[in-house]
Amino acid sequence: MKRIILSVAVIAAIGLTSCKNEAKKETTTEVAVQKAGTDLSFGVRGNCKMCKKTIEKAAKGVEGVASANWDVDKKKIDVTFDASKTDAMAIHKAIAASGYDTEKIAGSEDAYNNLPGCCQYDHEMAMNQ
Repeated sequence: MKRIILSVAVIAAIGLTSCKNEAKKETTTEVAVQKAGTDLSFGVRGNCKMCKKTIEKAAKGVEGVASANWDVDKKKIDVTFDASKTDAMAIHKAIAASGYDTEKIAGSEDAYNNLPGCCQYDHEMAMNQ
């Protein structure tokens, strides 16, 4: 009977200890993301959901970028990045290299010419509406 009680106590102690460690890991990760996150929004010209994929992929390809979401209707991208690893101009340059104009940099003409027809936007189009 003592062995059964002792076994149950050991199993309960192991279970409580492992749950406690998992909670600590999640909290540490959340804090790290909060400290590292710098938010940025700026205009990017484009037309469609294919543009959205390309623009977001270009932004996320920059080291330190945690998230990127381009709004097709507003022609605006919201980016969260680690300022200790990159800066706003690196993100603008990456998007421009993929063929899309940003508020600060004109898109690469070669990359623009290689975009699908539906993605070839009007260079006078309003951004960040």
